[in-house]
Amino acid sequence: MEVTYMQTLLKGGTVVSGTGMHRADVRIDGEKIVQVGRKLDGGEAQVIDVTGCLLFPGFIDAHTHFDLDVAGTTTADDFYTGSRAALRGGTTTVIDFACPNKGESLHYGLDLWHRKADGRTFCDYGFHMTIDDWNESIRAELPDMFAAGISSFKMYLTYPAMMIGDRDIYWALKELRGLGGIAGFHCENAGVIDGMIAERKAAGQLSPASHPLTRPAGLEAEAVSRLLRIAQAADCPVVIVHLTNQEALKEVEHARRRGQKVYVETCPQYLLLDEHVYFDPDYSSAARYVCAPPLRAKEEQDHLWKALRRGEIQTISTDHCSFTLAQKDMGREDFTKIPGGLPGVETRGELIYSYGVAKRRISAARMCRCLSENPARLYGLFPRKGILRPGSDADIVVYDPTLSHVIRAEDCVANVDYNPYEGFATVGGIRQVWLRGQLSVSEGKVLAETPAGRYMARGKNSL
Repeated sequence: MEVTYMQTLLKGGTVVSGTGMHRADVRIDGEKIVQVGRKLDGGEAQVIDVTGCLLFPGFIDAHTHFDLDVAGTTTADDFYTGSRAALRGGTTTVIDFACPNKGESLHYGLDLWHRKADGRTFCDYGFHMTIDDWNESIRAELPDMFAAGISSFKMYLTYPAMMIGDRDIYWALKELRGLGGIAGFHCENAGVIDGMIAERKAAGQLSPASHPLTRPAGLEAEAVSRLLRIAQAADCPVVIVHLTNQEALKEVEHARRRGQKVYVETCPQYLLLDEHVYFDPDYSSAARYVCAPPLRAKEEQDHLWKALRRGEIQTISTDHCSFTLAQKDMGREDFTKIPGGLPGVETRGELIYSYGVAKRRISAARMCRCLSENPARLYGLFPRKGILRPGSDADIVVYDPTLSHVIRAEDCVANVDYNPYEGFATVGGIRQVWLRGQLSVSEGKVLAETPAGRYMARGKNSL
């Protein structure tokens, strides 16, 4: 059945872009924005009064893990529940990770993730491709990935099942450089971490408190430094994902001074939570926060906010990798068996506005860059996504400063029975979310009854 659209005019709001804010009305025709300007005539359009509200381009979360088999279980959120939560939180596009196992082809991984996502995703979506093996067969598949709209990749310097060696990273980066691709990296020193874990286990220290102690900030910084030297040798830009601390940031700064192109992502959990939660004597209260890299010392938060304000960190994604409390209970006798990851896709926008913009740590324009424009540019979606201008998809977040509330797990729609930001008070909230011209969320209620998200074939980095 063909859907018939009428024009819609969002009137009286303030449009936010990566360069600033200005009062403007936004006219939507079908799936696209067709006009942005002052005092536009409503004509035959449906007029919606958004006076006093900020209009952001739909948020893009470039780091989610839906329907992922890990640590002997499967993430609580699949593409259906995870994307529905994303949409409720103002995220109109996610980029998940297609993760073939060692020995499997990239084609197999891509096909598998399409089967997981296609027809089951409420927001638009794309995939990064994980490279956890390197050989001639994998190399030969890369051009097909680009043809299928996969222009970004992921590699690991930790996790034995997924990591590849320095030589293979170098070769993979050289190949991606030639194709115009980009790779993101999880940076932690796997060998030393394994040694520290063995020491803790030998001493019988098996509680969640051992988790941050075996993955210290310095080992993240060391891995960042090593990766950046490999990238320098390969002459290839890279992305450092979920960066957590000042030491790692300094390694990025050194590389940039050498002339390297390095992009950095951080996450709300590293901006707003800290490692003291791991030392709660109640197992469940501590285990729910286990993720990798772990939460850091509280003073690291200020360093990250300042780096965001200065433009040294380009994107804020969530690394949404959710598990129920029952799943977290798998590690009650051994902290290394706690499935690592936090939910976050539903709360990111409101948290960054409330604890970043409202507290004047960053501007609304910077928030727009980090949540919308920069990920769209970095991952080949701009200007279709990431900006409110004629010709762009009508993906719009209407943020109302009067809709303040307290975050509670019972109000969330993600398929998980806790929220790491329980009790956090917001400054304002999301009034509406529009996905390609369709009102999909209104005052916390997901209006879309069936998944309408589309696969986004992506081009090359333009950031």
